[in-house]
Amino acid sequence: MALAEDRSSYQDLGRVALKQDLGRVALKQNIRKITVESLQLEPLCDQVVAYFAERLISKETLLRNSVMQKTFGDQIAIAFTYYRGGALVSCKYRDVNKKFWQEANTEKIFYGIDDIEGASDIIIVEGEIDKLSMAEAGIHNCVSVPDGAPPSVSKKDVPSADQDKKYQFLWNCKNYLNKASRIILATDGDTPGQALAEEIARRVGRERCWRVKWPKKNEVDHFKDANEVLMYLGPEALKEVVDNAELYPISGLFNFKDYFHEIDAYYHKKFGFEFGVPTGWNSLNNLYNVVPGELTIVTGVPNSGKSEWIDALLCNLNASVGWKFALCSMENKVREHGRKLLEKHMKKPFFVGRYGGSVERMSVEELEQGKQWLDDTFFLLRSEKDSLPSISWVLDLAKAAVLRHGVSGLVIDPYNELDHQRLPNQTETEYVSQMLTKVKRFAHHHGCHVWFVAHPRQLQNWSGSPPNMYDISGSAHFINKCDNGIVIHRNRDPENGPIDLVQVCVRKVRNKVAGTIGEAYLEYNRVTGEFSDAAGDMKLKKSSC
Repeated sequence: MALAEDRSSYQDLGRVALKQDLGRVALKQNIRKITVESLQLEPLCDQVVAYFAERLISKETLLRNSVMQKTFGDQIAIAFTYYRGGALVSCKYRDVNKKFWQEANTEKIFYGIDDIEGASDIIIVEGEIDKLSMAEAGIHNCVSVPDGAPPSVSKKDVPSADQDKKYQFLWNCKNYLNKASRIILATDGDTPGQALAEEIARRVGRERCWRVKWPKKNEVDHFKDANEVLMYLGPEALKEVVDNAELYPISGLFNFKDYFHEIDAYYHKKFGFEFGVPTGWNSLNNLYNVVPGELTIVTGVPNSGKSEWIDALLCNLNASVGWKFALCSMENKVREHGRKLLEKHMKKPFFVGRYGGSVERMSVEELEQGKQWLDDTFFLLRSEKDSLPSISWVLDLAKAAVLRHGVSGLVIDPYNELDHQRLPNQTETEYVSQMLTKVKRFAHHHGCHVWFVAHPRQLQNWSGSPPNMYDISGSAHFINKCDNGIVIHRNRDPENGPIDLVQVCVRKVRNKVAGTIGEAYLEYNRVTGEFSDAAGDMKLKKSSC
């Protein structure tokens, strides 16, 4: 007698439901009462026992779990009987081709539900044969879902109990599950199996869930399920896998061990730019280094050279490590900004004019080379409309520049040229806090350093000294939320020191391995726009840094 293969014969009998009906939940008043006799179930024949023996499942385990068979003419199908409290509730069939179907209008419950009565630990597997495999390893507090796994995790919210048809078995067995303090999900290792684990965890609570990690079969693949582990590694190995189940991941909740590989790499300095990229100025490198994913706020009084200094820094970073940049510079005309960058890169003036003196102007050939460098290095974010751009607009385009062109830095210059539409009843402080949070998330997520230029508010009785970071117009959050805070100050008083001596005041450094608070002095070359380290004895007489 062969195991049943022709499903059309089952339909003729009118006793079973097709596979597509398995997800239908019968109304309580229509649930059928069934017995072994009414279903005409039979004890297992030697052929079926031998079939299970090939999968290392013994006859003793089959009898303990009331596995039976059903005859259809000259064919047979395996019958997995679903008992609860000693009463037959449902029956699921399997033929030799691994086709499943279930008795119509019967209640959906776990297979083996009586084995978890009062259990504090429960193991849930994806199929009846996996439940039997666990029993071979001496693990009896195990149940199987009745309907297999979904193709993927649903994007919708978990429906109410009466509408949750696919997972009605969970609601029907909630009294058993509620008593468990630990639910171990040992579903298949493929995508549907992991989707099933997630759907169960969503319903029973991830905080109670653990998951089994199936061992490797070879260098590439893992074993798929409990029966494969039983067949290839044996019952002791299967028990060990369950004993070593891991906490089910909860989004946003981690253990430090999840990051030990990063900590080890950090200790051994394996991250390329984790300690920051030097600025190109020896006097500043001990104070400030450019770390990917950080936010630097730059401020200073008008015409102090904030934008010029940032441009020079970008040129240095491109020359040393090849970084590319996205520029959202609303106060600069494109031709003017291009001129300034070209002068710093070529180290020659664009024009021979007021500041040119006897310095040779860049040649047409050098201009062409510089234009190619501009196009390869910088990407412009410019609004083509009359309205000011919002921070969301800037970050969306910056994301595209990161993904499309591989930029490593973003300049937003300045804050007051953005469109700041606050919500009703939202204070400027609240708005700035939320805006800077968006910028920091962008920087961290994309590993992109952001320089954000913010002007100080109108300074009453200004004495000519560098402003404080708390003087920035809008909110103290500019200094509170940034990773680095820098004040650029250019001397205007000949009695205080050399004119055009630029003071770089590093007022905040969150990452102490990348810098520290202090001040450095740079000389500004009006002809080429370059900055260079000032001589050791060149300092201002009065400084508030």
